[in-house]
Amino acid sequence: MQTKLIKVHAEDNVAIALVDLVQGDRVQFEGQEIIVLSDTRAKHKIALVDLAPEDEIFMYGVLVGKAVAEIKRGDALTVENVRHQSSPVEKKTASVSWTPPDVSKWKDRTFMGYHRPDGQVGTANVWLFFPLVFCENRNIEILKDVFEKELSIGKVNKQRNLLRNLISGNPEDTAGEKEQESSQTFDNIEVKFITHQGGCGGIRQDSETLAKLLAGYVKNPNVAGATVLSLGCQNLQIEILKKALAAIDPDLKKPVLIYEQQQMGTVDNMLNTIIKESFEGIKEANKIQRMPAPISKLKMGLECGGSDGFSGISANPSLGYASDILAAVGGSPILSEFPELCGVEQELVNRCVNDEDGERFISLMKAYESAAEAAGSGFDMNPSPGNIKDGLITDAMKSAGAAKKGGTSPIEAILDYGEYVTKPGLNLVCTPGNDVESTTGMVGSGANIVVFTTGLGTPTGNPIAPVLKVSSNTVLAERMPDIIDIDTGAVIRGEKSISEMGEEILDYVIKVASGEITAKADALNQNDFIPWKRGVSL
Repeated sequence: MQTKLIKVHAEDNVAIALVDLVQGDRVQFEGQEIIVLSDTRAKHKIALVDLAPEDEIFMYGVLVGKAVAEIKRGDALTVENVRHQSSPVEKKTASVSWTPPDVSKWKDRTFMGYHRPDGQVGTANVWLFFPLVFCENRNIEILKDVFEKELSIGKVNKQRNLLRNLISGNPEDTAGEKEQESSQTFDNIEVKFITHQGGCGGIRQDSETLAKLLAGYVKNPNVAGATVLSLGCQNLQIEILKKALAAIDPDLKKPVLIYEQQQMGTVDNMLNTIIKESFEGIKEANKIQRMPAPISKLKMGLECGGSDGFSGISANPSLGYASDILAAVGGSPILSEFPELCGVEQELVNRCVNDEDGERFISLMKAYESAAEAAGSGFDMNPSPGNIKDGLITDAMKSAGAAKKGGTSPIEAILDYGEYVTKPGLNLVCTPGNDVESTTGMVGSGANIVVFTTGLGTPTGNPIAPVLKVSSNTVLAERMPDIIDIDTGAVIRGEKSISEMGEEILDYVIKVASGEITAKADALNQNDFIPWKRGVSL
């Protein structure tokens, strides 16, 4: 008999529909019959008990909302009868306790990575171009065009081929439908380019924060060297970047080439100099070869976006299990998206190894929410229309499932945005819930690979770190196979356990980290980079 409902935690008073339910359906659940009182789509929730207005609603064993209207047993939870509610947290209330998973088959696993002088190991080998200020974006784009065409980086764009065929009058030419591989001058280095809208205007703190982020990208083990463009008069001065680099690594041994346009005369003169000197750096970086490294050298960003009502019971807990394995062998999983930890703060505070970190987490959360409220918003406004449509109707409900990406391991460090991960074990980094801003921040904190769960689908990638997409359901994986790397739909169907799927995810991560498999986002040349302006985003 097909399972139609699932309750995540013994204390929950709602269940998740695994299939579409129709009013009048009689469902056997936990030895009792539930009569479905209203049409309920898969991924949405139904009440397991009668709820009066102001009654609390629990999922994952935590408070996720309150009833604002009468909800009968068997009725669907909606935005009309439920509102966001979460438990307050003031201090640590329990000591850290953790039973790690069996890692006997993982403790000696290795990946083929790029070893850096500071002991870090990259999953990619990138020469990175970026500006200190938006005024240099055009010059970055010129350099991007020159290097990509002349070094034949990436693939010939199939849409460009299609348009070329249409212009020539041969729209049926199948050459326009194929993405052709191009030959490359260098076989062991990628050249990537970042642009952004920051570096001047706004407040000075914005530029200082951006400098820390960019310094983190230079420090990231996936980067072999960098070319930096400055105009000269902007808020983010070259000295501010150098100070940020020195703070993150006083003994930085990577080549960082910095050019200031207002000191170099004509654009042609500047660009010619940049191209000549950067080319020499790229040639040297191409000599670096992959070598074996323990998987403890992986810093794995944990991200979710386009989440649905299945994310918290398939993709996220499976990734959480992979995170626990990595933490147990000395790797560094990284959990972020602070607005999507609302409602599970007490659990996370109690998991902090150091009391000071627990206090810092509470402080960062309160400051973030206060800034959002001052702007006329709040964490309760975090769920997107897509989240709500697919069953995540309160922020706490969304957060309780999103936090499952972090598994159950102790939290070794709480970091603010722009701070770099240095400790093995689970790290929490303060970022927005916005997919690209969060991923951008985690990579700036040192993530050399990112695993991104999704229930609705998103093509998000990153310029320097592979971003793997994990679908919560098979329907999505089959509908968008060009962006989904791993499908956890088998968990929903009861064909695989969370631990089995978690091990599959980690095994796939190791293959991508070794260069054996290309992440779908990289195949699509998806290079997203959006720095966070604090207080603006959820």
